[in-house]
Amino acid sequence: MKFRLVNVAFASLLAVSSLCAQQKSNVMDEVIWVVGNEVILRSDVEFQRMNAEMQGTKIPGDPYTVIPEQLAVQKLFLTQAAIDSIEVSENDVLDAANEQLEYMVEMAGSEQKLQEYRGMTLKQIRQEIIKFFVENEKIKQAKSKIIGDKKISPAEVRRFFKDMPSDSLPYIPMQVEVQILTRTPEVSEAETERVKKELLDYAQRVNSGESSFATLARLYSEDEGSARQGGEIGFRGRAETVPEFSSVAFSLTDPKTVSKIVKTEYGYHIIQMIARKGDKVNVRHILRKPRLAQEELDSTLIKLDTIVQEIRKGKVKFEEAVQAISDDKDTRNNHGLMANVNMQTGTQTSRFQMKDLPQEVAKVVDKMHIGDVSDPFTMVNGKGIQVCAVVYLKNRYPGHKADITEDFQLLTDIVSQKIQEKKLDDWIREKQKSTYISIKEGWRKTDFKYPGWLK
Repeated sequence: MKFRLVNVAFASLLAVSSLCAQQKSNVMDEVIWVVGNEVILRSDVEFQRMNAEMQGTKIPGDPYTVIPEQLAVQKLFLTQAAIDSIEVSENDVLDAANEQLEYMVEMAGSEQKLQEYRGMTLKQIRQEIIKFFVENEKIKQAKSKIIGDKKISPAEVRRFFKDMPSDSLPYIPMQVEVQILTRTPEVSEAETERVKKELLDYAQRVNSGESSFATLARLYSEDEGSARQGGEIGFRGRAETVPEFSSVAFSLTDPKTVSKIVKTEYGYHIIQMIARKGDKVNVRHILRKPRLAQEELDSTLIKLDTIVQEIRKGKVKFEEAVQAISDDKDTRNNHGLMANVNMQTGTQTSRFQMKDLPQEVAKVVDKMHIGDVSDPFTMVNGKGIQVCAVVYLKNRYPGHKADITEDFQLLTDIVSQKIQEKKLDDWIREKQKSTYISIKEGWRKTDFKYPGWLK
């Protein structure tokens, strides 16, 4: 539920037309590079070149120089991952692979069309996706180990920008700071009982041997990421799923039995154990989400509108309303202030570019002025649950050249990224010296970014 590696570029690479797949199959294949124990095939290069052409992506230079070198750099990191004994199992990337496959099926139009386009079965496509994500995660972990976890000091940031010409500073698009108050409408008791009855029926069918848990998960589970795999989520530690789910999942001992109904912030689940490995457990689950009736949404919107009027009249502060009634635990303890987390660096800021806000929030904020409180509206939160919300526009920052005082966190991220890039660049140049590299005649170019390939 937490592991995510979605790579849109990879979806583009695989979800291309049948022409690309046919062209690849017609290439006279051969090994053109060997990097350590890793090989690069001519078909690998041709496939990426054709895909770039079909997607309109401009390759910066000769594709028969640029693409093989990019692949060779990846092989260096994979070689290092093997030396460092970095292990990534299929289960580790299962959610990401499932999500990617769903995206590709959607792009193709159907499972059948995707199989026709790729000239492969769905199982083979899935294994190709899993292989990509496993290798991608190994490369990511190898890079992380090379970079280390040294924090960038404020002094380093200031030194970096001290002598930088002003016209070299990045342009920062307009940003906003937004506070949010959300309420989840109460689901009727009848609807809750309906969902529980469904789950109890599924459990009875499994226990009686009428149906398998995996089959029912594929048919009925509303966790799209795991439903395709019969509800299987892969081996997880206790902290990798929400507490209510973990508590029950780790209490199961008999793979033949089905758990009691478990309520989490995502909905209601039943769980079946598959296997336990050390401090991790692999389970299947079926998720069902209660449906909200329109009158329940309307009732919550009316209640929020009453609060909005009180805030606008100055009788209640927005922060006080958040503390009193907001049920979004991620923002409530921060006075409703939304946090923008940089997934690459792990840093966070309260400033958002409009494109980084949830779509429903951005649509409302776009028409607001600083200090405005919105009318209540509905949105789907990060857990896939429909909620009612009100937002307050705390601040709006016009587009501008980066300023060391106003944009310090952003500049810190930029400096951090540049330092990391230099570390990786230096490592690649050193790694070339100690790695066996063989390049087939005709592929030995003179304009590589890293000349150390040629020995």
